[in-house]
Amino acid sequence: MQPRIDFYTASPEAYKAMLAFETAASKLGLEKSLLELVKLRSSQINGCAYCIDMHTADARKDGETERRLYAVTAWREAPFFTPRERAALAWTEALTRLSDTHAPDTDYELLNQHFTPREMVDLTVAINAINGWNRLAVGFRKMPEA
Repeated sequence: MQPRIDFYTASPEAYKAMLAFETAASKLGLEKSLLELVKLRSSQINGCAYCIDMHTADARKDGETERRLYAVTAWREAPFFTPRERAALAWTEALTRLSDTHAPDTDYELLNQHFTPREMVDLTVAINAINGWNRLAVGFRKMPEA
């Protein structure tokens, strides 16, 4: 794939808006390790090589294990994730694939068991942020460094 436009420079105002949204979402109080798993899973679903590369590197820097990172694609079958992480990953998949899933009650109920109402909203905002970044990066073919 060939890069298309550089969305950072094509619209600095839009880029600043996305950065502000991302910054706000990252400061809502959820665990950084949980947010990196969510960002990674959404990026995998969306096929965003740039974001997958970035978020695996960020997760490693923050102490995430290779074993868990490799297993994110098969988190339902892997024994390495906590019930809270599983609820977040299920909600991430449901919202990232919204047109197919319509955010099913089973995923919502699981989320409700492990997150407070505020955390549920905060997690949803974080999922929205990474999906926005994925759409910019995939749409304009942002590539990871080789």
